[in-house]
Amino acid sequence: MKINATEIRVGMILEYKDDLWEVLKTNHVKPGKGGAFAQVEMKSLIKNTKLNERFRSSETVEKASLEEEKYNFLYSDDNNYYFINPKSFEQINLSRNIVGDKGKMLTENLEVIISFHNENPLSIMLPNQLTFVIEKTDATLKGQTVSSSYKPAILTNGLNIQVPPFIESGDSVIVDTRTMEYVKKI
Repeated sequence: MKINATEIRVGMILEYKDDLWEVLKTNHVKPGKGGAFAQVEMKSLIKNTKLNERFRSSETVEKASLEEEKYNFLYSDDNNYYFINPKSFEQINLSRNIVGDKGKMLTENLEVIISFHNENPLSIMLPNQLTFVIEKTDATLKGQTVSSSYKPAILTNGLNIQVPPFIESGDSVIVDTRTMEYVKKI
């Protein structure tokens, strides 16, 4: 399906230069002189390389036709993550390089969407927000400026994020799975 360059969003899978690319970052630029364009950072799903590309606003790109199915996470081992289809009870396993950093956020029975291209699994999509517990965080220092006084914290799954100073160890927080950023305290 052809889409306009201005419609490119983070997480989309594009067919470009005989390869499948996942959009990592996109920035729409309107310079004072010349036409507007989209600056897009993409990662190849097949070759595992990155590419920065500029698309003029008037250009079209091919969005990959993907089949998306809901699966529940079961467990992981050294090489793979295992999922089950809740309707057909069919099990499938994805290698660690397909799942990537998202694997640290998987919890038992978490519902994810797996994208398939020609019956080959390409990527997984987590819910936009998940709840985690803060395992360890630094103590708040008095006198820090209010505007940018985020401090590092380690979640129970081992991920490092930045949190506001009022968050303590043991607090439950909501994390945005797309940006790996703190959203709010529960």
